[in-house]
Amino acid sequence: MAERPRTPLRDPGAVPAVREDLRSGLPAVEAERHVTDWGRSERVEAVVDRLAVDFLYRLWFRVSVEGIEHVPARGGALVVSNHSGALPPDAAMIAKAIKEEHPRPRPLHLTVEHFFKGYPGFSMLLPKLGAVPAHPANVHRLLWDEQQLVLVFPEGRKGTEKLYKDRYRLRRFGRGGFVQAAMRARAPIVPVAVVGAEEAQPVFAQLSLLQRLTGLLYVPLTPTFPHLGPLGMLGYLPAKFTIRFMEPIPTDDLGDEPWEDQALVQTIAHDVRARIQDELDDMLAQRASVWLG
Repeated sequence: MAERPRTPLRDPGAVPAVREDLRSGLPAVEAERHVTDWGRSERVEAVVDRLAVDFLYRLWFRVSVEGIEHVPARGGALVVSNHSGALPPDAAMIAKAIKEEHPRPRPLHLTVEHFFKGYPGFSMLLPKLGAVPAHPANVHRLLWDEQQLVLVFPEGRKGTEKLYKDRYRLRRFGRGGFVQAAMRARAPIVPVAVVGAEEAQPVFAQLSLLQRLTGLLYVPLTPTFPHLGPLGMLGYLPAKFTIRFMEPIPTDDLGDEPWEDQALVQTIAHDVRARIQDELDDMLAQRASVWLG
């Protein structure tokens, strides 16, 4: 009986190789764009910078920067700042300051809360500008694996909902999650104090009834509402901004697994908050004018 010819075994690497060959022949949607694994787009960032951020930084807010040398030139670092305004411009101004004033400019990643997913257009734009969901795993990957700069606002929504009468009074810094993230990555914490954002878009009240009717997270009453109105460029009043970067707080000399010591975590979190509050009080005492600095 004649033996049936055997079918040769298929090379397991052949299919992926063929697939890659086919993929290389597909035209790129935007051949010149550069997008990171996080979805950050250099092209979109450049467009937004030219259209809005550069004007706001140089001409509208006339940003003054102090202590930029405290931002590490290399390695992971957690930048921690106060937060305010109905639609806060502080993150964009801090990132722009590092880009423009630092001798070795670096990209800055911003952690954002998950509720931004409820706004389709906004949620699509934020990742292209360097925003990542505020999750410990994301922060650790950026700080430890990729050695990047990460910006966090421990006040969170409490900072943006703060009324004008409570301006520059820091809210509680959560449970110290940002400190644990820095500890796990052995990354320094760079406190930052920002003056000007409270007056650039002050919140006088929260319209809770309108909030319930619209389903929005919060509806603030501001002098520039709606944000594209005639009272301000992109909804902002021309307050003078001052950004002060403070000396980094190291976390790589605290022993093994310091993040398990909740008392130590809270102590450092309170220390960071106190440093920022003290700097804010000092900057406000030196400021002669909201509009001129």
